[in-house]
Amino acid sequence: MMVKICGITSVADALMAVEAGADAIGLNFAAQSPRRVGIDAAADIAAALPRGVWRVGIFVDLPRDAVQSIADHVGLDVLQFHGAESVDLCEGWDRKTIKAVRVRDAAAMARAAAYRVDFLLADAYVEGIAGGTGQRVPLEWLGAVPRERLILAGGLTPENVAEAVRVVRPAGVDVASGVEREPGVKDPEKVKRFIANARNA
Repeated sequence: MMVKICGITSVADALMAVEAGADAIGLNFAAQSPRRVGIDAAADIAAALPRGVWRVGIFVDLPRDAVQSIADHVGLDVLQFHGAESVDLCEGWDRKTIKAVRVRDAAAMARAAAYRVDFLLADAYVEGIAGGTGQRVPLEWLGAVPRERLILAGGLTPENVAEAVRVVRPAGVDVASGVEREPGVKDPEKVKRFIANARNA
């Protein structure tokens, strides 16, 4: 069970999440996000992480050259595309890729299977908001994606992640707002409980 703590904005929170057992740290470069992190700050966070922890960059509708420039500068292991990116833009990279899908109905995940990426991340659909909404995805809508390619996000908390994992059995889970004190600031106890509950489900 891969656990990704997303929307990290400081070295301290990144190291706390890793100490709690996180496998991946999400660095959000979306201009409109309350969890947006600057490129230099992201590079500092990435440099502080131990080997083996995925440094994941979250992008929303940026051109390929901009994504490549940020990925190289920060030292990203994984690119997560969280906007309306085309199938073509999401392939041909020299590192792992994730396509986030805003799941508005049961057919959304089936359509997303056209993306030739390593993982599909199922996030809740909320009009006008790309992600980090805290809304849950109806678990019965996720049957179209092979579990080994599925990362479950959207409204997960320490209280509900174990149930979601037992029902869906995804390759991984992703959380941002569900373990925060405020946008971009993580709560260490919530992070610890989230990771423990996801792993023990």
